[in-house]
Amino acid sequence: MDSLSRPSVIIVGAGVSGISAAKVLAENGVEDLVILEASDRIGGRIQKEDFGGVSVELGAGWIAGVGGKESNPVWELAAKSGLRTCFSDYSNARYNIYDQSGKIFPSGVAADSYNKAVDSAIQKLNQEAYHSGDVSKVTELLSTPKTPIELAIDFILHDFEMAEVEPISTYVDFGEREFLVADERGYEHLLYKMAEDFLFTSEGKILDNRLKLNKVVRELQHSRNGVTVKTEDGCVYEANYVILSVSIGVLQSDLIAFNPQLPRWKMEAVEKLDVIVYTKIFLKFPYKFWPLGPEKEFFIYAHERRGYYTFWQHMENAYPGSNILVVTLTNGESKRVEAQPDEETLQEAMGVLRDMFGPNIPDATDILVPLWWSNRFQRGSYSNYPIISNHQMVHNIKAPVGRIFFSGEHTSENFNGYVHGGYLAGIDTSKALLEEINKEKERENESQALLEPLLALSGSLTLTQTDSVSGLHSHDIPTQLYLSGKRGIPEAIL
Repeated sequence: MDSLSRPSVIIVGAGVSGISAAKVLAENGVEDLVILEASDRIGGRIQKEDFGGVSVELGAGWIAGVGGKESNPVWELAAKSGLRTCFSDYSNARYNIYDQSGKIFPSGVAADSYNKAVDSAIQKLNQEAYHSGDVSKVTELLSTPKTPIELAIDFILHDFEMAEVEPISTYVDFGEREFLVADERGYEHLLYKMAEDFLFTSEGKILDNRLKLNKVVRELQHSRNGVTVKTEDGCVYEANYVILSVSIGVLQSDLIAFNPQLPRWKMEAVEKLDVIVYTKIFLKFPYKFWPLGPEKEFFIYAHERRGYYTFWQHMENAYPGSNILVVTLTNGESKRVEAQPDEETLQEAMGVLRDMFGPNIPDATDILVPLWWSNRFQRGSYSNYPIISNHQMVHNIKAPVGRIFFSGEHTSENFNGYVHGGYLAGIDTSKALLEEINKEKERENESQALLEPLLALSGSLTLTQTDSVSGLHSHDIPTQLYLSGKRGIPEAIL
């Protein structure tokens, strides 16, 4: 086994859930832990990359839910670390909708279309609730988006989870403001600051042997006595418990084999959860050609194909002078783009930009396409519960199976899909595990307390037999007394 002694807990995955879980365990005296991370870095779906001279966020990019009655814990971490952020206002995006000839839809037309889409979505939601989520029974009378502007608005309403359709816990609890992370240290800096509290670090690098990178877990054996984790490179790790903080996409894939298999109730819940793929494509230009100024950060392209390079953002607020545009694709379009060469994606994106801004705009000098769906350690960007889901499903997603505990944003009932959801899930999972560890200690103490009088009785019986035997001649001692391995303990106790 690749460790000097058996740790109490193995944590699989060093994303925000895994790191926050490990921190809580360490703070509560469980320091004999091992974190196994499949990639060569911590952070999971929080990942920065240098592009066009600045640091861009390939995965999570915003701190969502700020300015409300409760303080968002991730916002608190950001404030403590002095993380640089910029306020993002999506609400004006609906007034910057371009058609394929480059004209902006009049604000009245855009507002009417938006309001109709919101009303229709609310009606659909209410009907689905009435029919317990059976979409087939939802009336066809509800308007289905057909025109390019209707499709574009449908995309931003649903794929960006605008709060007008249904109350989203993040905005209700923490506030409706969102801040884009724009810090050269990256969003991941928050994880490194967390890790510093319990892992040995030097000059910003984690040097603690309890964090093991490039360890791809392929098999997890579990029993009443503990867990055994096997990695792709042939290492074997044993522990009393494991916290599995891999993504829902990984749980749905065949990356990790469970022995014995996870129970049916667990797998059914896992399979019901939707995996959202969210792809931010970054384009670098020699100079700016798009509108700037207030209320122009986000703009939309209306096309007859839903989600086709629909949602655009310029990076000038975050990084002035960077000359970078970002376009967001989701789900089917994300998977399609991941499967094709970047040159094709660049041509498609440039075609869209020339529709909006004319044929004379410059070619992009660079492109960056993250691969969240193709990445076998992620298999998607975040989880999404069905609109109508019951508490039993949520309970089954997060419930432990024996000595396997589950964590990650997908185990957060109220905040799934958000960084603070992952962060809080790690804390919740560790608290549940600490409770179980304490219960196990109590059970051991009770067993010990029951055994002590039996051991005392055993000792006295042995002593009595020895005394009585010593008074006999050797030829009078029964042979079976010499052969007995039971040391005088009565059969009833054995």
